[in-house]
Amino acid sequence: MKRVAFAAVLGLAACSQQPADAPPSPTPTPTVAATATSAGAPAGDDHASPKPGDQKTFRDWTVACDNVARCAMASLGTDADFPAVTMQVARAAGPDGAIEIALDMPQGDGDAPATLRIDGRAFPVAGAGLSGTEAAAIARALADAKTIEALDKSGKRLGTISAAGASAALRYIDAQQGRAGTVTALVARGDKAAATVPAARPAPHVRAVAFAGTPATMTPDLLAAMRRTAECDPSFTGPEPRAHGLADGATLVLLPCSAGAYNEIDALFIVRDGKATPARTDAPSGFEETGADSQTPVHSVINGDVDGGVLRSYAKGRGLGDCGVMQSFVWDGTQLRLTEQRSMGECRGNPDYLPVWQARVVRG
Repeated sequence: MKRVAFAAVLGLAACSQQPADAPPSPTPTPTVAATATSAGAPAGDDHASPKPGDQKTFRDWTVACDNVARCAMASLGTDADFPAVTMQVARAAGPDGAIEIALDMPQGDGDAPATLRIDGRAFPVAGAGLSGTEAAAIARALADAKTIEALDKSGKRLGTISAAGASAALRYIDAQQGRAGTVTALVARGDKAAATVPAARPAPHVRAVAFAGTPATMTPDLLAAMRRTAECDPSFTGPEPRAHGLADGATLVLLPCSAGAYNEIDALFIVRDGKATPARTDAPSGFEETGADSQTPVHSVINGDVDGGVLRSYAKGRGLGDCGVMQSFVWDGTQLRLTEQRSMGECRGNPDYLPVWQARVVRG
């Protein structure tokens, strides 16, 4: 299955008028937490401008690093094979950067892999993921791998993972984390001490207003005004707008405007005192992030959903969901702030998106 130009795929999806599929929720940001000062007031906000990391592809592996220098690489299907088993290798930044390995079977719910066989050498795997010394041993084996097979507990082969590009992706991670030439590197190993590896960069803090309170009433006149402002498709008969009350007295409105075969475009508005204004975001959202034209002149999310005080967007590159962008936002009283972004720019059978941005949410 060949690589698909992501912006083109999303642009076509935005023009189609079929209803959207219900998206799964993106994985929650691991750094979200509630913190407070000693006086009991919420801690500060770093007001950082989001700069999601780039994604690079080396043959049959794609890799990305986020703003705290955590890097992850994911296996991809080949031109002749839609993968039965996929792998993601992630490494934290810093001298002691831990390695984690996750396996997935995107085509079904069959037996989970029990063994990885790399160039004939067997590595037991417990469940879908590994960490610690077991994960590190597999990552080191990938550096020179020629063949990778996943076996079930009876030794039956469940599928293969292409080794092409794995070494280059690991070398890229070594470089991005400042490991090249040190004893911690997986490919570009040298004699420099682990202490010379830069520490992880801190995640920025974002202060969030809670989703709470009774949302404003969506009158017909108010909805009509929002649809005009957002230039919604007049022929689109999608779901009802979703209104969510915010603790500062505002209401966040997700206004369905149009849809593709697997994407619903939801324009974002803030309602105060009966007046709706387009919501602001501190980073490109929805189709904006992909470079595709959403045909909606206000900020929007795709397949939008609010869960646990977080607004989520899931822009699919195609119906299989094996490429796209997942984003999470919180409201800070003035604008919507990006707190997590995951992406997969390669439509090649791996739905395990790579983290490219994370922030620490501070709640009162």
